[in-house]
Amino acid sequence: MSKSDSSLSKDQFNLLKAFKKQITNPHSSALEQQSKQKSQATPLENEEDDADLFRKQMQGVQKMETSNIAKFEKSVKKKPNAQVLAKRAAAIGPMQTDDTELSDTQAMLNPVGSQVALSYRIATLQHRVFEDLKAGNLRWFEAVDLHGCTIEEARTAVLQIIQIAKDENQNVLKIVHGKGPDAILKTYVNSWLRQHRDVLAFVSAPEKQGGTGAVLVLLKRTEKNPKSK
Repeated sequence: MSKSDSSLSKDQFNLLKAFKKQITNPHSSALEQQSKQKSQATPLENEEDDADLFRKQMQGVQKMETSNIAKFEKSVKKKPNAQVLAKRAAAIGPMQTDDTELSDTQAMLNPVGSQVALSYRIATLQHRVFEDLKAGNLRWFEAVDLHGCTIEEARTAVLQIIQIAKDENQNVLKIVHGKGPDAILKTYVNSWLRQHRDVLAFVSAPEKQGGTGAVLVLLKRTEKNPKSK
């Protein structure tokens, strides 16, 4: 039966056509109705549906315990110990120190007092750089404490701490020599540093960094060291 042959009204014909379609394909009709209802749903209803779905999916999930999680801590570089350096040199031989020879003659001829402030610089060093070193404004890379060392242990430690700084392309370090009544180690350190070809300057540390019981040392940069790049 065609539309032109029917005596039904237009509305009646459309209703009959929809009824016929629903009978022949009921699933399609239901899907269309669901889709229409879903499209008419408000954003709030959609969010609630999503939240319900999330809660259902998370059922039975428990919060992870944090007590058994390993803590990652950045390793702190341990400062070298003078006696350890000296013992290592005695056991396996000194590390490469560019064959630097440090005589004790100057030390024996020029003793220094325990409270005397040490000060030395090469003639070509800029005054501003020396003043920064004296004020403690230049951050030192390594520090070594010579307390309890013999003269030979102290000599080895001074040579090795300078070499360590050079290998790392660092040019400022601190040497703690103490200020005992006779200032023996202080006298020798004062002499050794004046002889070392890589030392540009040294000065007694500011009071808060050891005062006259320590020296801050400025070294030449190692141009051939790959780390300098």
